[in-house]
Amino acid sequence: MNKYEAMFIIKPDLSEEERKTLFGQINDAVVKHSGVVAQAAVWAERRKLFFPLKKQHEGLYYLMNFTLPPLAIKDIRHAYRLNENILRVLITTQQ
Repeated sequence: MNKYEAMFIIKPDLSEEERKTLFGQINDAVVKHSGVVAQAAVWAERRKLFFPLKKQHEGLYYLMNFTLPPLAIKDIRHAYRLNENILRVLITTQQ
C-alpha cells in the first residue's frame, strides 16, 4: 500500500447536496479499490483559474490523502476522468 495525495478541481456552481454526493463518490472510488482515505477536505472555495478548464473560469479545490495498492491507481484515475463535475485531478505519491 502506497500513500497518495490527490488535488481535485471541481465545478464551483454545484449545490451543497451535489457537492456532498461528489465528495462521497470520490472517496468511494478509493475504498472500492481496497484503499483507505486518511483525510479529505475542501482546500479552497471558488478560486479563479489561470486558464479556463472545460469552459469554467473558477474552481473549488478538494484535497484528499489516502493509501492504495499501486496497481489500482490507474483504475481510480480513469474513474475520476469519467466524472464531468471534476475539471482536473493531480495524484502524487507521498514519502
